Amino acid sequence: MNKKDESFFELVYQVVKLIPEGRITTYGTIAKYLGMARSARMVGWAMNNSHKLQTRIPAHRVVNRNGVLTGKFHFDSLLSMQELLEKEGIKIENDKILNFNNYFWDPFKELKIE
Repeated sequence: MNKKDESFFELVYQVVKLIPEGRITTYGTIAKYLGMARSARMVGWAMNNSHKLQTRIPAHRVVNRNGVLTGKFHFDSLLSMQELLEKEGIKIENDKILNFNNYFWDPFKELKIE
């Protein structure tokens, strides 16, 4: 990983730490918020890398644009991501968040810069 990737990952982590409990957002939304709309995959890499950090990053709150738990393969078990989300009150069926829009957290709306 190069320095540019490291600094992008840090920006991703800063945003992800702000996602409230019981809410989710998407890889693409974070990338777009950071001004790199075509970097959703890099946000995914950052989430995968976050499991190696000492600082807790709530990576379970980041899903794909359809609400599918595509990142579940990078957790301790295949059910860990779902269990963490369900513990926060999010309903999931067949690896997909039900009523996705009810839980969606949009940093553009939630993080108003004044």
